[in-house]
Amino acid sequence: MEFGLNESQGILQESAREFFAGECPISEVRRMSATDTAFDPNLWGKLAKQGYTGITFAEEFGGVGLGIVELILLMEEAGRALLPGPFFSTVALAGSLLSFIASTEQKRRYLAPICRGEARATAAVVEASGSWDPAETQMTVVDGKVKGEKLFVSDAGVADWIIVLARTGVYLVDARAGGVRIAPMNGMDVTRKLYSVRFDSAAAEKLGDTFGIPNALDVATAALCAEMVGGMQRTLELTVEYAKTRKQFGKPIGMFQAVQHHCADMYLETESARSAVYYAAWALEQNAPDAASAVSIAKLYTSEASRTVGNRGIQVHGGMGFTWENDLHLYYRRAKASETAFGDATFHRERLARLVIDVEAASARKS
Repeated sequence: MEFGLNESQGILQESAREFFAGECPISEVRRMSATDTAFDPNLWGKLAKQGYTGITFAEEFGGVGLGIVELILLMEEAGRALLPGPFFSTVALAGSLLSFIASTEQKRRYLAPICRGEARATAAVVEASGSWDPAETQMTVVDGKVKGEKLFVSDAGVADWIIVLARTGVYLVDARAGGVRIAPMNGMDVTRKLYSVRFDSAAAEKLGDTFGIPNALDVATAALCAEMVGGMQRTLELTVEYAKTRKQFGKPIGMFQAVQHHCADMYLETESARSAVYYAAWALEQNAPDAASAVSIAKLYTSEASRTVGNRGIQVHGGMGFTWENDLHLYYRRAKASETAFGDATFHRERLARLVIDVEAASARKS
């Protein structure tokens, strides 16, 4: 198996890093985060011109037609830049659901505008139970009308469409239609706004059955993990830079062994998480038998590693690390919010155990 990136993937990653550095520096991140929606139409247009909003989608719908590995590389650089706004919710989450579940005609109507940067979307998954397991969904749709409430819906305030997971399938709702009430929710990550969405007999168009939901959510989960790896990488860089310049007792604190150990551990956790995420992306792209397991392994490891990397970074910085003027706390907030999104480490350990049991049961039936 080839574990290295090929030439075109390397170029994509390098160009994405240059793009985000130029178009979304940390000053812009702070500016957008201070708004109600953390969304900038001008930046969104530039993302579309780069082809990022259609990176994995078929060319017949206006996409670039690249693979899941390329999406993961792009999301890693977006996480490193702490990209605010609806890029993840539109492309990795809603876009994946449309790609796996919608009909060809529906993709032309909904996926093509996303690829062109003309529309944004999100997905409503979590209900009052707080579970990310689609099997626990209770929301119902009767006669094309959806009723109930979804929580922690990212970027719903700027979405044109909301994809709703219900017991009977996957539905698309116009975010501005009658019977849709969107209200902001408090969240730790100031760069990604969360909302509650109540549907009071809102008109819903069925995209498909629930069969394709796990595959789409696995792609979104892997993309979120990649974003977390990018944040871990930047946290490590900021911490090492600080350790080289901050002096104590007349010496840079990076000369002290305890600080060196923290940085070494951060590096190890970041690289290990990156390896797990890259393999998960490859497994998804190749439709490997262990793809779902690889995604859960990546999420459970990255969830814990991103938290510990953030903790170590804050510890090396001391009290300075969590002051508003320092950028480190913004990455720590994103890491903590992403840790629980799409299931925390405990959720994915339990999912992994179920997947193993299912494989063993299938093998027993064959024998």
